[in-house]
Amino acid sequence: MALNPKFAAQRLLFGQPAASGAQGVPPAVHTLELFLDYVCPFSAKQFKTFYQTVVPMIKANPRWASGLQVILRQQVQPWHPSSTLVHEAAVAVLQAAPDRYWAFSDALFADQGRYFDEAVAREPRNDTYRRLAKLGASVGVDEAAIYDRLAVPDAVPEGGHANGGNKVTDDLKLQIRYGRLLGIHVSPTAVFNGVVANDVSSSWTKEQWEEWLKKNIG
Repeated sequence: MALNPKFAAQRLLFGQPAASGAQGVPPAVHTLELFLDYVCPFSAKQFKTFYQTVVPMIKANPRWASGLQVILRQQVQPWHPSSTLVHEAAVAVLQAAPDRYWAFSDALFADQGRYFDEAVAREPRNDTYRRLAKLGASVGVDEAAIYDRLAVPDAVPEGGHANGGNKVTDDLKLQIRYGRLLGIHVSPTAVFNGVVANDVSSSWTKEQWEEWLKKNIG
């Protein structure tokens, strides 16, 4: 449930935590972590319902707003090679314009079909990055700032070394290590207060989320 401060924009907070009611005990909130892959159709389905329908519902309920935080965890699925590329783009947005991270994620999930295996099969890596940078621009992020972080050189830089990745490689490694630490495999996976919540489904409706929130948050 820990979140590196550099990835703070992956967290959604809805209000001030409620007092604990016990003197000397700091306030605390429940934590829901959603492990999602940007090119997973089931992840896209869950994200759309949660972000566009459930989040407004949480904001409108003072008890839920003060008692829950949500963290979007990036779950790269390497059997889809483009998964790495789209997750790199999200990390680039985290670096360049963290306030646009959730808006970019929303746009990327909506556009995910353009990054499926077939769509990128004959596309050079940097061309995929250019398209992702343009997608970032559509939600208010500087296109050049994204592409600069993603582009890989076609020759070893003078004084550099081969196979060095790009400017988001190290941050992406941290994202991946956290999922591995918890043993997360499938996407989507929900983790509630540090425990995998197998009951949470990508097909849930607003009403099912509402029932879950009432049961778990109050």
